[in-house]
Amino acid sequence: MPNITRRTLTLGLAAAGLAASLGALAPNAWAQSVADIKKKGEITIGMLVDFPPYGTTNAQNQPDGYDADVARLLAKDLGVKANIVPVTGPNRIPFLLTNKVDLLVASLAITPERAKQVQFSQPYAAATIVLLGKAGANLKSAADLKGLRVGVARASTQDVAVTRSAPEGTEIRRFDDDASAMQALLSGQVDAIGCSVTVASQIKKRAPNAYEAKFNLLQQSMGIAMRPNQPELLKTVNDFVARNTANGELNKLYHKWLDTDLPKMQ
Repeated sequence: MPNITRRTLTLGLAAAGLAASLGALAPNAWAQSVADIKKKGEITIGMLVDFPPYGTTNAQNQPDGYDADVARLLAKDLGVKANIVPVTGPNRIPFLLTNKVDLLVASLAITPERAKQVQFSQPYAAATIVLLGKAGANLKSAADLKGLRVGVARASTQDVAVTRSAPEGTEIRRFDDDASAMQALLSGQVDAIGCSVTVASQIKKRAPNAYEAKFNLLQQSMGIAMRPNQPELLKTVNDFVARNTANGELNKLYHKWLDTDLPKMQ
C-alpha cells in the first residue's frame, strides 16, 4: 500500500506539473507593454548562438553576429539595456511563450505553422539560397541549368531547392557538405552550385571576381517573434524594422556580417 500511495502521489505531481507547463505555453499566457519594458530598464531577447553569421559568440564568449547587433539596436531604440539570452532551435519558442524572454531575434523563419504560436514582425532578415556560377556565364533562371553540372550539399535546403527547380537534363552532383561543394566549384568539377549567401561570400573572398550570384533559388524571411496579443509591442517593433530598413542601418549590419546587401523581402 505505501508503494501504491507513493506512486499515485508521484503521478499526481507529474500530471500537475505537465498541466502547469501546458498552461504556461498557452498563447494568451501573458501580455507585456512597451511601458513595462521601459520601466524594467532592459529587454530580454532570445538569440541563437550556433547559427553564424546570424548568431554566434565572440572571443569573450558573448553573443555576437547579425542578430546580436539587431537586438542591441532595438534595445537602444527603446532606450533600455539589451539582455541577450542564448536559446536553441527547439527551445526558442517555448522560452518566449513561458516568459523567459520578452521576444526573439533568433533567425526564426516566418511560417504559417509558427504564426499560430507567435506573432511575427515584418521581416528584418532573410536566409537566401542562390545559384552561384562563373562571372559572365549566361544563367538567368533555372531553365538555363539544362546540360550543366550543379553542385549542392547533400540533403540540404539548397539540395531541395535545386532539385525542385532544375529542368530535366541538369546533372546535380551532391557532396557531403558546403565546403566540398565549394571546392568542386573552385576546381571546375561543377559549373555552378546552390549555396547560401554566406557560402557565396566565402567563395568570392577566395576567388575575387570569378563567380557571382546568378539568381535566387529560395528566400526565407525571418521575423522578430513576440507572444500573441501584444499589439503595442508589435507596432513598436514593426516601426523599428521599417525605420532601420529605410535609413540603411539594417543593411549596414547585414553587410557587416554577410558581406552582401540586405535582400528585398518577399
